[in-house]
Amino acid sequence: MSSVLELFDTKKVLDYLKDRQYPAMLGEELFPERKEDDLEFDILREGSKLPVIASVHSFDSEAEIGSREAEEMAIEACLIKRKMQLKEKEIIKLEHPRTDKELKQLVRRVYSRDIDNLVMGIKARIEVMRMEIVSKGTVTLDENGIKATIKYGVPEEQQVTNVDWDKEGSDPIGDITSWVNKMDTKPARALTSTTVLSKILRNPNVINALFGKESTRIATVGELNTYLASLGLPQIYTYDEKYRKQNADGTYTKLRYLPENTFSMLPGYALGETLYGPTAEEIRLVNDPTTEIVEVGKILAMIYDEGKDPVATWEKAVASAVPTCPYADELFQAEIKLA
Repeated sequence: MSSVLELFDTKKVLDYLKDRQYPAMLGEELFPERKEDDLEFDILREGSKLPVIASVHSFDSEAEIGSREAEEMAIEACLIKRKMQLKEKEIIKLEHPRTDKELKQLVRRVYSRDIDNLVMGIKARIEVMRMEIVSKGTVTLDENGIKATIKYGVPEEQQVTNVDWDKEGSDPIGDITSWVNKMDTKPARALTSTTVLSKILRNPNVINALFGKESTRIATVGELNTYLASLGLPQIYTYDEKYRKQNADGTYTKLRYLPENTFSMLPGYALGETLYGPTAEEIRLVNDPTTEIVEVGKILAMIYDEGKDPVATWEKAVASAVPTCPYADELFQAEIKLA
């Protein structure tokens, strides 16, 4: 019978990843993905889109000299990886199946249970980065001995905290209008949680604006967005997807990609890109003359042996990635009080 490493040689795993369609994440729309051959990127951060006025000159005089406002920002890809162990009993079953049908089921289970889980874990960590940019304008790294914060340059005047839309007299539409008026570029959409959206829909001043005073109706999202559009304000969308984090004691904690108290306004186009770089594992594979690997996708998965006592076979997924955000000055970020 075939060994585990023959059943899951690198080319088979890469072919599986190439054909596998994983569920799309919102961050992939806001920060489209692209693979590069480097780990360090020079990102051009856009300046204000407001035109700088030219001045009138007399004939035969030298033109006024302008300045470029765009700035270069150096950014380095983050190494993200996770692995799981194939236990000895699983190895025995794979290498000594009772029937071909059982072997196919066992192989399929390794792909769907383990490889997919590991790859989705990489994608989830990248999505957390993207949603942190949307909500806070930063990417925070505080794990495995790494402590760093990447700041993308959202203007301070476009970040507010402690907004209370449950407070008597609060006016969400008035606040949104005021925030939009502070921005140089008008946002096209707002991203928030269902919790915050519910506060807006139930706010008395919002109900009065939509249906008149003394109304007891609760607005729908469609009615609210139609009214906002008539005022030239951004359409509101929600993002409530979650992921799990494994704790040191083996238990799991559920967390949100987009913090529940977020209300962020953003343009109608992509904020930047998600740039993937190479990994050491990928370079070794591509340079190995005994393999036929020519190209590796954004995320690499593999199964390999390590150790003889006890027998240790590992499944691993790895990628290097970082989001860029050249349009950070077109974000407005508000933190809404939840209680």
